[in-house]
Amino acid sequence: MTSYTLKALADELNATFRGDENITIDAIASMANAKPGQITFLADKKYQTQLQNCQASIVVLTEESLEHWNGAALIVANPYLTYAKLAQLLDTTPLPANDIAPSAVISSQAKLGKDVAIGANAVIESGVCLGDNVIIGAGCFIGKDTIIGKNTKLWANVSVYHNVQIGENCLIQSGTVIGSDGFGYANDRGQWIKIPQLGRVIIGNNVEIGASTTIDRGALDDTIIHNGVIIDNQCQIAHNDQIGEHTAVAGGVIMAGSLKIGKYCLIGGASVINGHMEICDKVTITGMGMVMRPISKPGVYSSGIPLQDNKIWRKTASLVLHIDEMNKRLKSLEKKLLQLAV
Repeated sequence: MTSYTLKALADELNATFRGDENITIDAIASMANAKPGQITFLADKKYQTQLQNCQASIVVLTEESLEHWNGAALIVANPYLTYAKLAQLLDTTPLPANDIAPSAVISSQAKLGKDVAIGANAVIESGVCLGDNVIIGAGCFIGKDTIIGKNTKLWANVSVYHNVQIGENCLIQSGTVIGSDGFGYANDRGQWIKIPQLGRVIIGNNVEIGASTTIDRGALDDTIIHNGVIIDNQCQIAHNDQIGEHTAVAGGVIMAGSLKIGKYCLIGGASVINGHMEICDKVTITGMGMVMRPISKPGVYSSGIPLQDNKIWRKTASLVLHIDEMNKRLKSLEKKLLQLAV
């Protein structure tokens, strides 16, 4: 277990500090549950009262909140960002694999960089190229001619189909499937004729993909996930989609095919986005959004009806069903009023 003094943390995190520079911590915890020997943080003023009973050895907070805490402190402009960096320093997550397991099946025609680790029962097919320090977890499948850049980690049971490109410093969680066939069929008098999906999936650098997410390969052109994108668990990214740099996609999002999403967008959980259209840069779609048309102006967009008491919801639904009738009556009244005014 790694431990840090207050002074060492201040130097590492570019923070100022108050208190004994030799105070030591070895773990991070919430304010409500922190114990001596641990560090915590205050990112929201509404939790400021918890400082009164906090037992942490060190608290990360802003200069403004310092007066509410009498103990040792790291003083920063953004405590939540500092928490993220602290969590990286104190991370105890094991690696997905160490060394190359004897049960791994690796083609003689695959190319492995330096210090590659491959877990038990993983399969690496011919033409695969793994960069330096790549880690492939147990039970993963890496299809023919796939390229994975240096320092990328795949947790257990990730399936990567053929001709996929994954960049450097990526993290892919368990159960994710990359490069599966897109939903492409032609109809011949009621019979579905499969269209082979001939494109690829290309994933940039510093991309993180959550557990059990599916990213389909392109039909003809490629599905592209650009640098710095983060995608949560159980998302569906359809064929030919493009997601711009540093966009964040929350859990359960469904994206139809041939969709182009810009840079620095935030897509709320359980949103559904229609295909064959474009969303511009810096768009936020709140949770459970249903996006049916292109978005060409940055901003925050929402849809859906918030949860209501069932009786109220039934009345609302009834009104919605009669909107067309109400609209016709309103137009009729407007016409009569205009006639009376004349």
